[in-house]
Amino acid sequence: MITLQLLVNGLALGAAYALVALGFVLVLNATAAVNFAQGDLVMAGGLLGVALAPHLPGYLPLPGLLLLPVVLVLMAGLGLLLAAAAYLPLRRRPPVAVFISTIAAGIILQNGASVLFGPEPRAAPPLLSGGTLDLGGLVVAEQSLAIIAVAALLIAGQQWLFGRTQLGRRLRATAQDPEMARACGVPVTAMILITFALGTAFAGAAGLLLANRYFVTPTAGGDLILKAYIAVTIGGWGSVPGAVAGALLIALFEVGVSSVLSYPVALGLLYATLLVILVARPQGLFGEAARRRA
Repeated sequence: MITLQLLVNGLALGAAYALVALGFVLVLNATAAVNFAQGDLVMAGGLLGVALAPHLPGYLPLPGLLLLPVVLVLMAGLGLLLAAAAYLPLRRRPPVAVFISTIAAGIILQNGASVLFGPEPRAAPPLLSGGTLDLGGLVVAEQSLAIIAVAALLIAGQQWLFGRTQLGRRLRATAQDPEMARACGVPVTAMILITFALGTAFAGAAGLLLANRYFVTPTAGGDLILKAYIAVTIGGWGSVPGAVAGALLIALFEVGVSSVLSYPVALGLLYATLLVILVARPQGLFGEAARRRA
C-alpha cells in the first residue's frame, strides 16, 4: 500500500515537474536560449493563485480548477512581456546576453514577490479538495490525482497543438530552422512570442499545482529551474518527450529515495546519477543531438 501511495505521489510531483520542463524545452527549441527565469515563473504562478483565491466567492466549488484558466492566461501575458523585454532586444547578441537577461528577470520576480507577499510560505487552494479517496484500501490524496489529470491534459493539448494544427506546424518550423521558416513566410518573431507565452503558461500551471501541497515562497524558483535543466539533460536536449520522461524519473527517484533515506540524500544521489548519465549517454535517454546551448 505504501509503495502505491508513493507511486501516486511521485507521479503527481513528476507531472508538475513535467510542465516546468516542457515550458523550458519549448523556449529552448524556439530560441536556442536557456530561459533561466523558468523556475521563478513557476513561483509567480503559485503566488498568483494565492493572490486570486480570496476573490473567489466562498460558495463556488473547485476553486483551484476555476483559478487554473485565469492563471494560464495571465501567465501567458507575462511570458509575452518576458520575451519582449529579455529576449527579442538581445536575439542578435551573444548567447550570454540572454543568460544574463533571463537571470535578471528572475531576480526581479523574486524581489517583487518578496515585497508583495513576504518570505513566508504560502499555499494555493487545492484543485478539487484537500480530501482523500479510498481506492480499495489505498488512500490517495485527491489533489495528487487532480495534479496528474490536469498535467496530462495540458501536455496532451500541447501535443495536439504542435502535431495537428497549422499554428503548431509553424511553431515546429520555427524551432527546427528559423531562417528557413522565415523564408517560407512564417512570422518567426510572432511564433517565438507564442512559444514564450506557452512556456510561461505551463510554468504558471505547475506553480498552481505545486503550491497547495508543497507551498510556495519567493525563492522557490531556484530549485525548480535546476530540476527542469536536469530533466531536459536526462531526457535528451531539445526532446519534448524526453523532458517529460526526465521530469517523471526525477520525481519518482526523489520520492522513492526520500521515503527510504532522506531528501538531502535523494538530492545528492540524483546529481550523482546525472553525472553517470552524462558520461555514459551524453545525448540523453532519448538520444537527440544537442542544439546550441545559450
